[in-house]
Amino acid sequence: MSKSSKVLNLKDKISGNEVDLSLSNLTEVPVRELGLFPKATVVDLSCNNIVSLTPEFCSLTHLVKLDLSKNQLTCLPDDLGNLVHLQHLDLYNNKLTVLPVSFSQLKSLKWLDLKDNPLEPALAKAAGDCLDEKQCKQCASKVLQHMRAIQDEVDRAREKRLLREKELEKKREARQREREAREREARKREKAEEKEKRRKEYAAQMAAVAAQEQQKKKSEEKKKKNGQAADKKVVVEPAPKPRRSLIGRMFKLLLLLMLGLAGVAAACRLTDLQKEPVCVPINAAIDDSLSWAKVQEGVIRQLVHNLSSAAKELLESTQTSKN
Repeated sequence: MSKSSKVLNLKDKISGNEVDLSLSNLTEVPVRELGLFPKATVVDLSCNNIVSLTPEFCSLTHLVKLDLSKNQLTCLPDDLGNLVHLQHLDLYNNKLTVLPVSFSQLKSLKWLDLKDNPLEPALAKAAGDCLDEKQCKQCASKVLQHMRAIQDEVDRAREKRLLREKELEKKREARQREREAREREARKREKAEEKEKRRKEYAAQMAAVAAQEQQKKKSEEKKKKNGQAADKKVVVEPAPKPRRSLIGRMFKLLLLLMLGLAGVAAACRLTDLQKEPVCVPINAAIDDSLSWAKVQEGVIRQLVHNLSSAAKELLESTQTSKN
């Protein structure tokens, strides 16, 4: 069957604002086709083989009255509460055990039938019987109250869960911050240790350089001291003073010798000892010396005379040239 034929058949089943799809051997609700007729607010889907309602069914928010009795429904969609205009809901003779929590949002619901469903005890007690109009209205009111209580419990549980999740998130964030703080502290400590290591290495290098400089300085001072000691040793080794002292002593000895010879010569020349054999050669030597001195005296006088004459002639020639 094509889409157009489905729509045509659905049109054939619409009468005013009502759509009668009962006894149509349906296994699913034609949600898309029903959505094309928003004025059809009353839908009868009873006596079919519908097992479940798709989530898209909850988009039919225009529904006011819905009959799903005598089907095979085991559950209803979670978003059933979106049918906010729904006033009449017949779920008689299905296989429902619970209702979705969103059922509490059906604020317009005035009539409800849940007979012949294997409801859980608390829900069955809240639903009660639905044998007449009054009981079905009471069923709607009590079930809504029951579902609102469940909704409150769910909300509280969700709040607790959210609070617990927030607390867990805070704890995770706190642990993360602590871990990051520890990591920062570890990095800071590593940097400080690395800095201290570099500082110690630099200090060790500077100490080594200073030790080398100190050793070099000591070596230079030692060399300098050794050089000064060598210089002193060199100065001491010539011993000039003893040398001068030796010359002085020799001079003194020679002077004494000469004085002694002079004394002997004077004694041999001027005393009665001149006739002694010892004094004869001495007197002869003295006579020869005196003769040589007289000769030399004449030579010197002649040299002085010659020098004086030469000086006089030089002076006269100089004066002449000046004039």
